[in-house]
Amino acid sequence: MTRVKKGQLHRSKRKKVLKQAKGYFGSKHRLYKTAKEQVMHYLSYAYRDRRNKKRDFRKLWITRINAACREHDISYSKFINGLSKAGVQVNRKMLAEMAVNDEESFVNLVNVAKDALAGKKLAEVTVPKIKEDEEKEKTPAKKETTTKKKTTAKETTKKEDLTKLTVAALKEKAKDKKIKGYSNMKKDELLEALK
Repeated sequence: MTRVKKGQLHRSKRKKVLKQAKGYFGSKHRLYKTAKEQVMHYLSYAYRDRRNKKRDFRKLWITRINAACREHDISYSKFINGLSKAGVQVNRKMLAEMAVNDEESFVNLVNVAKDALAGKKLAEVTVPKIKEDEEKEKTPAKKETTTKKKTTAKETTKKEDLTKLTVAALKEKAKDKKIKGYSNMKKDELLEALK
């Protein structure tokens, strides 16, 4: 039988581990045995902390939202409850961003939440305009020559029904209407395409 030499494989395997351990203190980046142990630890830490990072950011967002809510005499839990009753679906990341950078629209959302908690019906609660909508109104729009159709009650219920559907159901409707690229679209994009 011929002799098999593993020198090249062995060296490349060790080089790979030592390359991953580059920058560690002392023998952890020089000696293969200690470097291998440290690399195994760092890989497990990285795996664990990729998941913990999501928790940490959610905690941070909730803390920021809570601080902004307390300035307007409402607790975080009541604010979120009020938004859900009003039918406003904004994730915590965006709420925290609004609380820090766009206080005016955040105050409008607080008012919407307070109104919903007070028992006002959804039709009575006014949803605030976002800055993008205001900027669109300020820019001169092109005059449309087509006549606008009056929306009937049936059409409005159809629009509301679409928002309650799941992404899978929306994709099926898009497939039926032969909309291109529906498989890669998100829920908001699907809703716009189906309108």
